[in-house]
Amino acid sequence: MKTLCPRLAVRALILHENRLLLVNAWGGGVSDLWCAPGGGVERGASLPDNLIREVHEETGLTVTVGAPVLVNEFHDPNGSFHQVDLYFRCQIVAGSLSPTWRDPEGVVTERRFFARADLAGIRFKPDCLPEAAWGGTMLYDPLEPIIR
Repeated sequence: MKTLCPRLAVRALILHENRLLLVNAWGGGVSDLWCAPGGGVERGASLPDNLIREVHEETGLTVTVGAPVLVNEFHDPNGSFHQVDLYFRCQIVAGSLSPTWRDPEGVVTERRFFARADLAGIRFKPDCLPEAAWGGTMLYDPLEPIIR
């Protein structure tokens, strides 16, 4: 019997002018769910290097990677999908959001900054995202069900 390991991903918590950068979670309008930019870790590259690459691909921004602030797990209770996301505080060091930027993988088609109060009007994951982005302590958010 083959054992599947959880997928490892990194995500960036980028606050700019007290607003959090989020991207659409599924391209092409498949879902209205928002999440922090980032993605799957590639072997042979550090977690920060993976995150710098993912943020640039999805947003066109160049960031520096700071301290980890959240470990979040999510899974499909009816399937085999299980992912562990490691969230890091990041700072923009170059670039700005542009409507002409294209994610080379075509997944992210929308990116936007949200004030904390704006989050009440959108769907986002993980549930503890505001606490992680605007809080000051390391969080662990165990095993949320995946939603689409």
